[in-house]
Amino acid sequence: MNISALHRRTFITGAGLAVAACGPSGRSSGLLNLEKTFTFEGPQGQQVQAERSFFEVPEDRRDPRSRKIRLGYVRFRSTSSNPGAPIVYLAGGPGGSATAAAAGPRFPIFMALRDVADVIAFDQRGTGLSRHLPELSRSPAPFPPLTREGMTAYMREEIQRAWSEWNDQGVLLAGYDTEQSADDVDALRRHLGAEKIDVWGISYGTHLALSVLKRHGRHVGRVALASLEGQDQTVKLPSRLDAYFERVDALVASDPELRSTVPSLPALMRRVHARLEENPVDLTLPVGGSPAPVRVGGFVVQLLAGGLVANPDTLSLLPALYAALDSGQPEVLTYFMRDAGAWLRVSGMTEAMDLASGISAARLRQVEQEAPTSVLGDALNFPMPHIAGAVLGVDLGDSFRAPISIEHPALLISGNLDGRTPLEEQEDVASQFTRARRLRVENAGHNVLEAHPGVQSRLLSFFNGEDGLDETLTLPPPAFRRF
Repeated sequence: MNISALHRRTFITGAGLAVAACGPSGRSSGLLNLEKTFTFEGPQGQQVQAERSFFEVPEDRRDPRSRKIRLGYVRFRSTSSNPGAPIVYLAGGPGGSATAAAAGPRFPIFMALRDVADVIAFDQRGTGLSRHLPELSRSPAPFPPLTREGMTAYMREEIQRAWSEWNDQGVLLAGYDTEQSADDVDALRRHLGAEKIDVWGISYGTHLALSVLKRHGRHVGRVALASLEGQDQTVKLPSRLDAYFERVDALVASDPELRSTVPSLPALMRRVHARLEENPVDLTLPVGGSPAPVRVGGFVVQLLAGGLVANPDTLSLLPALYAALDSGQPEVLTYFMRDAGAWLRVSGMTEAMDLASGISAARLRQVEQEAPTSVLGDALNFPMPHIAGAVLGVDLGDSFRAPISIEHPALLISGNLDGRTPLEEQEDVASQFTRARRLRVENAGHNVLEAHPGVQSRLLSFFNGEDGLDETLTLPPPAFRRF
């Protein structure tokens, strides 16, 4: 993991898949419905024969002027003599690539699930093989101070500029929302010639899966979802993060030497954030590959922490980082912020999806009430809710965000040290399932799928039709690191 760009869009596992889908026009080049066999490589050089294929959908089904875009996927054929329904993987983000995830640490899971059925790594619109957004021009705006006010104003202007620029090039960015993406999944099912598909996904992929179940549930069989994100959870509640930090602080307490220097991790973090937001420091940091003077406030440290808390390997750095900042060593941030502009780049799909999923008025009020006194404030899901309303007419509304009752057989997987989708948030989502089996991994984080070898075997048995009982697996607790 590259901890130089730790923000929401960073937590996408897997190496890149060097395959070009098509040009900025989004038009096909004659490969539609043609499966091309090629050698797919895993993260350690493993090789397996796979098939790559494409199909077309409207960029915005609601607009008759919409261009067609080509969506791509990689199919790993089943090794079973009697395969079940295709298993479709939905990546997180939004903005993660399923084909990249298949080439990363989750490669063994993709391979194992071939015992049950064909496994499909489907790149959602705007990602991987399915990305058809032209390169955005360089921002004319000066680089802002990395404070809440400075970053919010900059990002609102940038998303508006990007929306206008892409619109002028014929791109209907309004089509990049979770409902249209859910319809893409059903279009994939029809393209595969399957009456039903099974679904597995993680993080934003579960947010998308919920929409698939709501819109096309009769064509879905079994669902395995990890690190759940609900329909109205694009922005996490600050109080839920505070509960998470209490769990982390209990781990700090188990290390007597560390506890002697960090009597309370949440109190230390609040103190550092408040001090730096009130009195930002000037550092020289890389911005787009070149060193530049950057003013750093407490808000960007909250953003940085929001990345570190995703998984135990980076969580282990948190106390030492804050102890150094508290002792007057802001230069420690240069170790983590190896590209200070990473939080301020507009990718298109990511921001459009988040704007469309939005946040209900009631939840926004709760976030605003909780943020001033919570450890991370409202920084965790930047640039949401900060850019909410920056583009009018794209929010999908409260009917999209409303919970549903789900009767499909489900395996719900969580890690108790997941700081991106905390357990307390995931419980709200789990309550919508009436036939769910729960799998919890103690001391695992957001990337829980590959954290414990037992997760793979449980996924395999689940997709083989075995529902089983709730279960807990355990990993060793993280060892906090010193600088």
